[in-house]
Amino acid sequence: MIARVVMYSTGICPYCVMAERLLKAKGVDAIDKVRIDLDPQQRVEMMQRTGRRTVPQIYIGDTYVGGFDDLSILDRSGKLDSLLQGA
Repeated sequence: MIARVVMYSTGICPYCVMAERLLKAKGVDAIDKVRIDLDPQQRVEMMQRTGRRTVPQIYIGDTYVGGFDDLSILDRSGKLDSLLQGA
């Protein structure tokens, strides 16, 4: 079973699109997207949780991954698959 993925994003974020594309290629069917451009309170929550202001900010299960670059590094290092599998 694939772990739950939550991604803070906006409607016009190319890195969000790339992150979503990578996750879907890894078998993730559903991404819980939190649109911080539509709800300013969600932006505040994201900044409190992550300490960052930029999107995407990605959680896989209970693990904070970071942004697209962090996700990509995890994939290249071979650690993304096991994280998605909940290991």
